[in-house]
Amino acid sequence: MHYPEHIYRLALTQVPQIGCVLARALTDKFGSAEAIFKASKKQLCETEGISEIKAGIIRAFNDFEPCEAEWAFLQKHHIDLLFLTDEKYPKRLLNCYDPPTVLFFKGSANLNAGRVVNIIGTRNHSEYGKQLTEKLVESLSPHNVLIVSGMAFGIDTQAHRSCVKNEVPTVGVLAHGLDTLYPPENAKLARQMLEQGGGLLTEFPMGTKPDKHNFPTRNRVVAGMCDATIVMETDIKGGSMITAELAQGYNRDVFAFPGRTTDTKSRGTNLLIRQNKAGLISNGEELLEAMNWLPQPEKKPKIQRSLFIELNPQEKVIADLLTLNEQLHIDELNLKSGMNASLAAGALLSLELQGVVVRMPGKMYKLV
Repeated sequence: MHYPEHIYRLALTQVPQIGCVLARALTDKFGSAEAIFKASKKQLCETEGISEIKAGIIRAFNDFEPCEAEWAFLQKHHIDLLFLTDEKYPKRLLNCYDPPTVLFFKGSANLNAGRVVNIIGTRNHSEYGKQLTEKLVESLSPHNVLIVSGMAFGIDTQAHRSCVKNEVPTVGVLAHGLDTLYPPENAKLARQMLEQGGGLLTEFPMGTKPDKHNFPTRNRVVAGMCDATIVMETDIKGGSMITAELAQGYNRDVFAFPGRTTDTKSRGTNLLIRQNKAGLISNGEELLEAMNWLPQPEKKPKIQRSLFIELNPQEKVIADLLTLNEQLHIDELNLKSGMNASLAAGALLSLELQGVVVRMPGKMYKLV
């Protein structure tokens, strides 16, 4: 039987033993979900990571009925289905090795806004953490920043509330399906977020409950879809520390607010700073400066100079890109160079040592 592409996209998330990494590899090879299901066993096996057994599982899959029910639910509630190849899919996630195959999104926020940060922290925040969060959001409000958090009690809720108060678009990333809301006490807040141009995002289909094991999965989306992670308050263990580690692994910037050494709610942030896993900030302006988001003074055009250093092919590609662009983020260099992350990083390091490029705040690079 033939189904529309959106049904095949939903089905791809339901195939046993085919997780996000393999689904992306298959999508890169075949271009569409329908083409994956229509491919022969031999063609499927030509994809890295797809064994004969897994190819057989894909070929044998025929449980499309739940996918049709899911699609009916999405249409009824005006929820967007975002697939890996969709224009509205958060592009920053595509720089991660394990982006969700599909995302469910309700709202009008631009998930590919020019500046996206997440604000996270403990569920049991102090008055200090509450005030820090309010002041941070207020200071970011004039700078076109999309703020993301997890809709949980504590700092997450405070971040979203502060966004609503300051009319800043904010997206809540959920650890469950969009047929429910956890915690239920945030139902009014969620409506306000939607009314003010924000949104609710999840990779979990309807019927998925907010089970404990879903939260680390949710946290990787929070970390991966943003330019930076800001940890307000947290103890040494907890979801915020997991998100910070994930953000580091995705090559994202991480920042933390320091706190008193005797305060358990600041032990995690202080540890991140002490271990050089997070940059120390004390206000929004310091964050904007670190991310190179403050208005730059107008520069006089400078005469193009030639590089007299002999560069290898990889180094030349990077140098040429930075010649055409005044400065580029490391993720953009990876994408535009066509090199894998390790090769591009090696070329950048070599260029730094030769004094050809310099690293700027926010993991930006430019020619010296």
